[in-house]
Amino acid sequence: MSASEGGVLKPKYGQFTLQAREIISQPVMAAFCAGGVAGAVSRTVVSPLERLKILFQIQSVGREEYKLSVGKGLMKMWKDEGWRGFMRGNGTNCIRIVPYSAVQFGSYNFYKKFFAPSPGAELNSGRRLVCGGAAGITSVFFTYPLDIVRTRLSIQSASFAALGGAPKKKLPGMWQTMVTMYKTEGGIFALYRGIIPTVAGVAPYVGLNFMTYELVRQYFTPEGDKNPSALRKLAAGGISGAVAQTCTYPFDVLRRRFQINTMSGMGYQYKSIFDAVKVIVAQEGLRGLYKGIIPNLLKVFPSMSASWLSFETTRDFLTSLKADP
Repeated sequence: MSASEGGVLKPKYGQFTLQAREIISQPVMAAFCAGGVAGAVSRTVVSPLERLKILFQIQSVGREEYKLSVGKGLMKMWKDEGWRGFMRGNGTNCIRIVPYSAVQFGSYNFYKKFFAPSPGAELNSGRRLVCGGAAGITSVFFTYPLDIVRTRLSIQSASFAALGGAPKKKLPGMWQTMVTMYKTEGGIFALYRGIIPTVAGVAPYVGLNFMTYELVRQYFTPEGDKNPSALRKLAAGGISGAVAQTCTYPFDVLRRRFQINTMSGMGYQYKSIFDAVKVIVAQEGLRGLYKGIIPNLLKVFPSMSASWLSFETTRDFLTSLKADP
């Protein structure tokens, strides 16, 4: 409260500001906003490794321009395309990841309310896994078209012989790519190509990520404290991401392959998920289902560490905005 003329007390903040603070400080809304911040921070930090992972994933027998070590792959990307090569597709990725991560964190906190045995009670590991899986599926359906466009943007400038040699000087942007796919590859269904293996991989991945993080975070919290230190939060985030990614990585490879299944020069023409697995294993061995996992694991630790720390920091700040008038 603050003093005003005549000794009458007025609210320190305007009515609109108070209402906005009240809304944004609610647990689900705070988690939604903090999730968006966490997604943008985490993806930008590891953008070069994220793109290199995709270039590794979409290769098969006969396409081996990026059959290199991680270091040499990054050097090739730099030599061919410079700094823009490192960041290629990151703008689209951030546009995608902000709502994706916001919906994921927000819906996870929303679902926790329904799965809690009683109001305010802690969930067991099984309930956390289910809530995380549901949150992952929810976020995929809202943002999948941006994900498939990001994949196309990530590979269209790479020096794959199947794409016609040297990349074009002027490459289409996010919206142009989306419109072209819509018009030439089957309408709205083209923008959701590969969503089944995506959902199949995202549900267990997100569930494992949330479950593992909360378990490790609890383990890292000193007795008598409510929160671990920032360094321990970073470690818990990295561990949770590494565990979840390793367990579900083949689904990520399938997702990328299906996303370019009709792309000129790079299409694989898989008939189904089972057909894709059969063809990949027959032509590339079991290792084909784990192509790109090394740069992926190298990026997961810093990515998920940054994601969880920035999420908790932003969420705590937003929930603290619930102030007395």
